[in-house]
Amino acid sequence: MTTTGADRDAAGVRSGSWWWWGRRRSAVLDVGLALVSALECGIEGVGFAEKAGFPVPVGVLFGLMVGSVLLVRRRWPIAVVLVSIAVAPAEMGFLMGIVGLYTLAASEVPRRITAVLASMSTVAVFVVTVVRMRQDVAQADIGQREIDPSGWYVPVVALFMTLGLNAPPVLFGLYIGARRRLMESLRERADSLEQELSLLADRAEQRAQWARQEERTRIAREMHDVVAHRVSLMVVHAAALQAVALKDPQKAVRNAALVGDMGRQALTELREMLGVLREEAAPAVPAAVPLAAVGRAAAAAAEAAAEDGPCLDALEALCEQSRLAGAVVKLSVLGEARAYPPEVERTAYRVVQEALTNVHKHAVGAEVVVRLAHREAEVAMQVENGPRPSDAEVSDVRLPSGGNGLVGMRERVSRLGGVFVSGPTDAGGFRVSAVLPTGE
Repeated sequence: MTTTGADRDAAGVRSGSWWWWGRRRSAVLDVGLALVSALECGIEGVGFAEKAGFPVPVGVLFGLMVGSVLLVRRRWPIAVVLVSIAVAPAEMGFLMGIVGLYTLAASEVPRRITAVLASMSTVAVFVVTVVRMRQDVAQADIGQREIDPSGWYVPVVALFMTLGLNAPPVLFGLYIGARRRLMESLRERADSLEQELSLLADRAEQRAQWARQEERTRIAREMHDVVAHRVSLMVVHAAALQAVALKDPQKAVRNAALVGDMGRQALTELREMLGVLREEAAPAVPAAVPLAAVGRAAAAAAEAAAEDGPCLDALEALCEQSRLAGAVVKLSVLGEARAYPPEVERTAYRVVQEALTNVHKHAVGAEVVVRLAHREAEVAMQVENGPRPSDAEVSDVRLPSGGNGLVGMRERVSRLGGVFVSGPTDAGGFRVSAVLPTGE
């Protein structure tokens, strides 16, 4: 975007090529000014040699040397101004003085040093101008009748001439220096803003990636919770159907009807969820934008899929489904039931549902106790099953497990600030416990 002065110095100044000049144009300008100044001082050195009684070549050589000092004005502006002050009595180096004052005022030299040197140059030029004008007036033989050389005329004119010679380069140099520093600060600010924008873009990308991963996990969790329970019951009923098909045809018919109902409910829920995902993914927008909406819509579809609704009132129906599958499920409710926030009831329902699904997968035929406790500022639930029986009829039931059930339950409970504990019991069974704050 932009580069700071340090960056330009590092990239633009070629080492050993242009010395202290950053660009070829600057070097050409300074060389040209030094040549003009040397020529001027060389010409003025002729008159200086005649007045001082030196040979003319010596005065010319001295002037050429003095004028060439302007070549180092960018590197040593103080030296240029001091030389111009030193040669002011010789009436040479006026161009060097003007350019030196401008360079000094525009440089990074402290302002107090600039003020002292500018004052010294002004005094030197004023004194030389006064002396020169007195000599000119005296030589012109202007009578005492009109102008007195020792009166106000010479000092006032000399003062105006001195200010007109020194003030413009100093003021213009101060303006250029301030403008240069302003542009430098703007470049540095633009660089810092560009870096900040780059960091913000990186953070936004990280947040978007995190959000995409979070929504993928959420969608997978909802699909697992909604479909896995019914499919597990279908497999259990199918195994029971296979076991009693020849012994009890009527029971086999009932089990077949239950399998069909559960299959239709599972397909309906899955169709609704996939329909929401397909509708949300249809617009041609960036992938990072619609995924959060997809996750929320999928979760909403999953919540509204079942007719009884994922709430604590449906726990009895949930346990009844497991009883119809042949499991012995007891539901115990402690405390006074009351309405909770939807996310609390939904999470509690999903925890019990997933725990029962795990019982059907890993402990078919085991006795299950579901406990629900309504407390003052929290609701607790516990699903505990006994050891798996060694009955031959249930030993053939095999359900696949992805190992995500307990992880999903822990994530749900942790998102609401609750506590989740799971592990085997001393009796050889398994216990799942969760406590959810109600926000009251």
